[in-house]
This record gives sequence, structure tokens and C-alpha cells, in this order.
Amino acid sequence: MPGIIVQAEGDRSRETARELAPGAQLTFGRGAADLPVDLPLADPGVSRLAGRIRAMDDHWLITNLSRAATYVVENPEGAGEFVKVQPRRLRMPVPFEFSRVVLPAGSGSVSFLVFAPAQLYADPDAPDAGDATAIPFPLDVTAKYFLVLVALCEPRLRDASSVVLPTVPEIIERLAGVPGCAGLTRSAVNFHIDYLAAAKLRVKEPAVDGRAAKADWQRAALVSLALRFNLVRDEHLALLHARG
Repeated sequence: MPGIIVQAEGDRSRETARELAPGAQLTFGRGAADLPVDLPLADPGVSRLAGRIRAMDDHWLITNLSRAATYVVENPEGAGEFVKVQPRRLRMPVPFEFSRVVLPAGSGSVSFLVFAPAQLYADPDAPDAGDATAIPFPLDVTAKYFLVLVALCEPRLRDASSVVLPTVPEIIERLAGVPGCAGLTRSAVNFHIDYLAAAKLRVKEPAVDGRAAKADWQRAALVSLALRFNLVRDEHLALLHARG
């Protein structure tokens, strides 16, 4: 995925997601008539121009323009990892593949999401020269979004003729016994499905005679692509543990 995608927390509309190519930047804050921002955060406790985000080739940078507020960048897929962005800190690199940026606000906090490029690793058998080979579908099998993808693919993996598409409540129930997934909510599962569709597998909504596809197109497209390219295989079912 070139550049990064920035999206307001809780907003699942593809149309409102902002894509930034490497070198491009985005401003965020409360904004004002004489000070527009790219990502408005409507809270009186947020500075009018709170900060900037800049996309790089394989990571992104955040600038905190507040005079007093410290921002927190969380790793939603990790075990509570986060980094602090001190007031007036310029162009701090963020180490997470995707992140939640949290700003203190009058109503508690406001946040937005950043989907970053896949992290690059050297091939131990390749010479240390030339450009790194890009991974077409950069999936982390230790991430929670991958567990959601495995749960989506499970019926087809167990029976190739199955046409069952697990619903979000069924995915929550299926993952309830998996370590780290006991607190999964409907919005969290929808978030992971959107992340897979937009950033990881990059599926596109099909058109049917000029009309939009049915609401389950996203889950169907993810399952189809993941199984077609062997991104999810029988051995990955062990991640879900045995059925209770």
C-alpha cells in the first residue's frame, strides 16, 4: 500500500478516508473559518491547529503543534503499546503498522486512525543491495485482524463447497475463547474487516448492472481472495483452537 490512510475513529465510510502519498501531509485539529484543517476534530478542548501527519515511503511522521497537550499514539493490535508525542514535538516517527492517535479533549478524548505501509524486513539470504521486494499482501499472522480473517474463511476451509459467510456476531462468538479476543466488540470486528479490505487485501466493491453489491460483498471478497492466493490455509485454523 503506497503512503498511508487516515480515517476518523468510528467513521467507516470509504469516502471520508484520506489517502496520503509519500511526501504528502495532512493537518488535524478543531479548525476555524480562518484556519481550515484537513481532518476536523470537533471538540473545544482540541487546538484549532493541533498537528500534522506526513506520509513517508515506509512509515509516517506526526507533529504536535499544541503548546500544552501530549498526544498518545496507540497500537490497537498490540498488548497495550503506545508512544507519547510531547507538546511542540516535530516529525516524530511512528513505529506501528496501524495506529490510533488520541488527543485529550473537553469530553475526554478524541481519536483517529492511521493505516501505515507494511513494515519492511531484510531477506537474510539476499545481498544487502538494491530495493526491497514489496509484499503483495502483507499479512501479520500474529495480529488480531488475521484471526478475524481466519474466522471468516473457516467454513470454506472446512468444506470447499460451503457458501456460508460468518456474520460479525458469529465471528465474535467464534473468537471468544482465543487469547486476547475475549473483549472483541461489533465495532472492533467491523474495524478489522475494513482494515483488511482497504489496506491489506485491497478489495474493491463490485458493481452489479450499475448497482452496488449486497452489503456482505466485503466479507465475500476477503474470503475469495484469501483462499485463492493461499493467504489463509488449513494450518491457520489452529490459531482458533478447537471448537468448544
